[in-house]
Amino acid sequence: MCPSMATRSAFPELVAYAAAKAGLESLTLSLAQHFGPRGITVNAVRPGATATEMNRAFADPTVAQQLTATIALGRIGAPADIASIIAFLASDDGRWITGECIDVSGGQRL
Repeated sequence: MCPSMATRSAFPELVAYAAAKAGLESLTLSLAQHFGPRGITVNAVRPGATATEMNRAFADPTVAQQLTATIALGRIGAPADIASIIAFLASDDGRWITGECIDVSGGQRL
């Protein structure tokens, strides 16, 4: 599941989007409880600003500079930054993590 930073920070222009993503966070908790007895883990990641097709505006240097100023690690994320956390959670190394929504944002809007 993939909630969003919009569930942790106010984005007035994304009210419906944020509400839908918050629902995914709640679903993560419920499914983790439901499937836990079967040894199935359920987690979600909350990606921050990530350079993807959906976020073409990040290619604009002015937008990128303003956005980067809100990220503790000082850069916009790459898809691989998100994918590596998902791979970890799906691996045996992540077997003891369930019901979590993990912020994968480089410290955006701390």
